Amino acid sequence: MFRAVYPSGSKFKAIAAALVKITDEAPFFIKPDALEVKVFSPDKTAMTIVKIPSVAFEEYHFEAEDYFVVSTTDLNKVLRRGGRTDILALELDKNAGVLKTVFRNKKTGVERTFFVELKSTVPEEVPDLNIELGVTVTILASDFRLLIRDLNAVGDYATFHFKDNKLYVSTGEQQKEYRAVFEEGSPLISVSSTVNEAKATYTIDLLKLAVRAASASKNITLSFDNDKPMKIVFELEGGGSIVYWLTPRAE
Repeated sequence: MFRAVYPSGSKFKAIAAALVKITDEAPFFIKPDALEVKVFSPDKTAMTIVKIPSVAFEEYHFEAEDYFVVSTTDLNKVLRRGGRTDILALELDKNAGVLKTVFRNKKTGVERTFFVELKSTVPEEVPDLNIELGVTVTILASDFRLLIRDLNAVGDYATFHFKDNKLYVSTGEQQKEYRAVFEEGSPLISVSSTVNEAKATYTIDLLKLAVRAASASKNITLSFDNDKPMKIVFELEGGGSIVYWLTPRAE
C-alpha cells in the first residue's frame, strides 16, 4: 500500500511533462525519504532525476520500499488535468494494476479521480552520478527559457564558455550566429567556480528537453566543466527537484 498527497497538483504535472520527452515508461521508486525517478533517454545522451522528499508531501504512507512503472504519456495526460487549486493524491493499487490519482479542489472540495495503468516492466535502478563540475550559475527559469529559444532559432549546437567570471553562450551555422554574455546581476543571479575557464558544447535538442520543467521553478542552477556533462537543477516550488544530466558533444 502506498499513498501520498502533494499540496500542488499544478506543480506536480511538470514532472510528467519532463519525463514524457525522455522516456516512454517511468519507474517510480518508493523510498522512506523520497519518491524518486531516474531514467535515461533511449540513446543515453540525457538522464532525468526526479526526487520529491517525503516531507514535501502532506501525507506519505507506505508499507515497504517498492516501485511502480507507468506510461509517461498516460501519466502526462492525467496530471495535465491538475489545476492551481488542486491537491493531488496518489494511491498505488497493484492488485488492480493501477495508480489512482485524485485531484481535490481546495476551495470546493470537489474530487476528480483518474486511473493510470501500471506496466509490468521490472526496472533497474540507475546509480547516482558523482561528477565534479567547476562552474555553477543560477538564473531565472524565464531567462533560461528565452536563451534556449534564441539558440534554437539559429543553430543545432550551443557552446558554453566560462571565462573572466562571465558566461559566454554561442551558436551559429550557415551565416547565422548568436552570441550572449551573462554575468552576475545581468542576468545571472549568482556565479561560482573552482576553475578559471571552462568550455563545452551541447546539442540544443538536449537543452530543449530541460525547458519542459521551467514552468515549475522560479530559478534554475546550471553546472558544467570542460567537455563534461551539464547538470541542470530545477527546484520545485511545492518541494522536490528535477535534475537533468546532458552529455556534451563529442568533438
